[in-house]
Amino acid sequence: MTEKSAMNIMVVDDEVFMRNMLILTLGNLGYSVTHACESAALALEAIDCAVRPPDLILLDLNMPDMDGVEFVRYLVERKYSGSLILVSGEDERVLQAAEKLVQAHHITVLGHVRKPVTQDTLGALLRKWTPAVANRVLSAHGTYAPEALRLAIANGELVNHYQPMVSLVTGRVVGMETLVRWRHPIDGLVFPDQFIGVAESNGLICDLTRAVSADALTQTRSWREELGLPLQIAINVSMDDLASLDFADYIAGAAGAATVPSHDVTLEVTESQWMQDLRTPLEVLTRLRIKRFRLSIDDFGTGHSSLAQLRDIPFSELKIDRGFVHGAWADETVRAIFDTSVILAKQLNMGVVAEGVEDRADWEFVRRSGCDVAQGYFIAKPMPAAAVHDWIEEWDERALIVI
Repeated sequence: MTEKSAMNIMVVDDEVFMRNMLILTLGNLGYSVTHACESAALALEAIDCAVRPPDLILLDLNMPDMDGVEFVRYLVERKYSGSLILVSGEDERVLQAAEKLVQAHHITVLGHVRKPVTQDTLGALLRKWTPAVANRVLSAHGTYAPEALRLAIANGELVNHYQPMVSLVTGRVVGMETLVRWRHPIDGLVFPDQFIGVAESNGLICDLTRAVSADALTQTRSWREELGLPLQIAINVSMDDLASLDFADYIAGAAGAATVPSHDVTLEVTESQWMQDLRTPLEVLTRLRIKRFRLSIDDFGTGHSSLAQLRDIPFSELKIDRGFVHGAWADETVRAIFDTSVILAKQLNMGVVAEGVEDRADWEFVRRSGCDVAQGYFIAKPMPAAAVHDWIEEWDERALIVI
C-alpha cells in the first residue's frame, strides 16, 4: 500500500461543485477521499464515529451555520492530531490569520489554497504532509525536570551549534550565531525549545547563558588563532541575564579572557521578553554598549513594543524575524512590513540581519532589499563547531554562483 492510498482524507465544503472538484483533483494526484462532508457539523459527526480520525482535512472556511474557524475549535476539543489545508475564496490576509490561529492551536496546517483550486498548488501542499506519529516523536520529550537540566549544565552536557551569517554584499561569512543543544545521555541531541522554558521558569537561565557564552567565546578564539577565521559571534541573552547588574562585567571579562574583541560580540535580545521595569536592563545594556559590545534586537516584529524599544535601548542591529523574511517576495503584506523594517533600521544607523532565508527566492529578495546580512537554511543549518571550517570552504565556492 502506498503512502497516498493509505492516507485518510476528509473534504469539508458546503458547495457541491467545489467538493466534487476537490475530490477529482485529489484523485488526479493519486489520493482518495474517505469522507466528503457538506457541513462542519456532519464532518464532526463523521470524525466522532470513525475508527481513526482523518490524517488530513481540506477545510472550507466560509460555510453557513458553522464556519471553518469555529470547526477548528471543535477539532481542538477532540485533540485532533492530523493536518489541515485551508480552502477559501477569502482574501490573503484572512487566510493568513486563519493559518496563524490553527498553528496557535498546535494543529499542523500545511498551508492554504485559494478557490478555484489548481492541481499544482494543491499537490505542492500535499507533499508537505507527514504522518502524525512522526510529529509526536519530535515532541516526545517536551518537558524535562529542572534538576535534570541543572545537572546537565554542571556536567557540561550543553553543546553549542553555530549557524552562519553571510554578508549580502560580498557573500563572505561574517559571523556565527550560537545555538545551544543538550547532549542528553538517553534522548540524544535535544533542541532548545524543549529546555529553555524550563531554565527560565526555574532560575537556571543565567547559569545556562554563562555556560553557552563561555564556550562560544573560547570557540571563537580557536577559529581565529588555529584556523585564521576572524568570525564575529552572536550569543542569545535572556531578560534574567539583563536583570543581573553584574552581567555586563561578566561578559566583558569572559570576552577578555578569550581575547575576543568586544566589538566582535553581538548579544541578541528577543523583544518579546521585555519587563515592565527596565531600569536594571537599561543600565546593563547601556554599559554593554559603552564597553563596545554590539546589541541586536532579535525576532523584530513579533512583539508589542518594538518602536519604544528602538527609541529607548541603544541597539546596534535589527534582526528581522523569519516570519517577515521567508516568502516575503510573494506576499504583499509581509513584504511591506519587511521593507519598512529595513528603512527604519537604516534611518537609525543600525545594521540589518534577515533571518529565515530558506531558499534561492528568499536570497535574491533580501539581496535586493538593502539588508546587510542573511541567515537561514539556504545558507546553512546550525552545525557543530568542528564542521565550520569545511563548510566555509564549500560556501566560498558556492558564493561565486549566488552573488
